[in-house]
Amino acid sequence: MKTCASILMALSVATPALAQPTADVKTPADVITFLVTQNRVQTGPCPPCQDFQKDQEAAEATRDTVTRALLVNLATVPIATSSSGFVYRLDPELGTMTRVSDSFGTFFVERAMTSGRGRTSFGISGTTAAYDRLDGLNLRDGTLITTANQFDDERAPFDTESLTLKIRTSTLTIFGSYGVTDRLEIGGAVPLVQLHIEGSSLNVYRGDASPQASAIADASGIADVAVRAKYTLVSVPGAGFAAGAELRLPTGEETSLLGAGRAAFRLLAVGSVEHARVGVHGNFAIVQGGVSDEMDGSGALTIALAPRVTATGEFLVRHLSDLHTIGAVSAPHPTFFNRDANGNRVGVQTLRLLPDGTKNSVLSTFVSGVKWNAKASMVLTGQVQWRVGNAGLTAPLTPTISLDYLF
Repeated sequence: MKTCASILMALSVATPALAQPTADVKTPADVITFLVTQNRVQTGPCPPCQDFQKDQEAAEATRDTVTRALLVNLATVPIATSSSGFVYRLDPELGTMTRVSDSFGTFFVERAMTSGRGRTSFGISGTTAAYDRLDGLNLRDGTLITTANQFDDERAPFDTESLTLKIRTSTLTIFGSYGVTDRLEIGGAVPLVQLHIEGSSLNVYRGDASPQASAIADASGIADVAVRAKYTLVSVPGAGFAAGAELRLPTGEETSLLGAGRAAFRLLAVGSVEHARVGVHGNFAIVQGGVSDEMDGSGALTIALAPRVTATGEFLVRHLSDLHTIGAVSAPHPTFFNRDANGNRVGVQTLRLLPDGTKNSVLSTFVSGVKWNAKASMVLTGQVQWRVGNAGLTAPLTPTISLDYLF
């Protein structure tokens, strides 16, 4: 029978020291692929490395999970509401256009009213985010273990592979809309994204740390462009119901993690109640295509604090069917094991970081901020987003500043 010492010796022979490789990476996707698939931890003897293919598949699954999570944050994030901060309607008695809401509206949650016939709005927004966690796992402090080996009778792995990632994005979005009628509004949004990603991988064998790989890449360009329309089905004093549609075009480069690689279509139902200075708005949407099919629900509360100032709070929930949470999965080592006096198997457990196919990701975000009518029909917006919960790729805070003008 093999003892733990002999197993450990065999494993140490099976995992010879590797020099830190250099990478000819060109895109952010290359960085993640290079770092995650540079496994030193082996789960089978070499030669012939019987379980190497399983390790490679596990590494590729981890890579796919990270890149998909990043794509969700870049290619499918909600964009600013299509309607302007100002809403006008023709007063049949006076024969003039009059403003029908004291509020300057919402950030991402649509309201049932449109800007009005012949009204054109134009806006631009800027946001930045530094992502530091993936499904609650820290990306920056070196504690993200992607692969590990552990003896059954020990509390901690003796051989680990860890990943460190720094991911930052800056996004400039140009958006606009046009009121075809008092009920129908069409518009679009063009996001311009700059992405920086750098990372490294580290092998620790019995406390002896050995750098494995490091890489840096940048990407910038147009992400997936959105074309959308909204139609007010029901409009009564103080309330309304509308339907909307949005088409995300695959204009972003997928290998640079700027685009989903395929089109996505979104159907939207909108309900609004507005009285005096307070408004409540709710949305429900179904999305097909893109990075993942999803169902969305969101709500917003707007309060006109003053004639030129509106405070808004929103809560956004996205249920993504093709994005799964990630976690450590343990399996017995296929080759190295032992039997105790009772015949129980004693050996090595292999830990891999894999997506859990039974748990779909639910991304929840809270948004709060203020809209200020700076001059004429110009509205300046400042807002901050907080991710609620640990699902997906998260940043501590995501600030946004935008400017909207109605012609």
